[in-house]
Amino acid sequence: MTLSTTNGNHSASADDPRERLRAAGLRVTKPRLAVLRWLAGHPHATADQVATAVRGRLGSVSTQAVYDVLNACGNAGLLRRIEPAGHPARFETRTADNHHHLVCRVCGRTEDVDCVYGSAPCLTPSSTAGYDVDEAEVVFWGLCPDCRSSATAPGDRSHHHEEGRS
Repeated sequence: MTLSTTNGNHSASADDPRERLRAAGLRVTKPRLAVLRWLAGHPHATADQVATAVRGRLGSVSTQAVYDVLNACGNAGLLRRIEPAGHPARFETRTADNHHHLVCRVCGRTEDVDCVYGSAPCLTPSSTAGYDVDEAEVVFWGLCPDCRSSATAPGDRSHHHEEGRS
């Protein structure tokens, strides 16, 4: 398996949040720019982590405003929402490919895993039941290196600064 943390978009304009917002038909606002810019460098962040970071950059921004930005950008295809069972939803800007994720069962740390077989869908179901399948979502579960080597109890996350550390 190949691990990757790069954004799936490759052209310079695709990496410019202003251009990405305009191309998606969304207004360019300071909160939207702050969210997209911060997530580009901090993939797999929770909404709370995004809100804290955006407040650090812009000052007073409501939690609801951050959720609204995450929702609008997600609906426009600018963000991908990952929902690992038992952990808060996470967000990333890598949307232009069919990659998968590794998730730590203990701390929730999430890493990208490139699709082994290329373009979407990289897996074929044994039966499609008439569906037109265009994507496969795979989550690999296990223990991250820190949790695996930690001598702490499985529920103790004290060796991580916050859940979802990338």
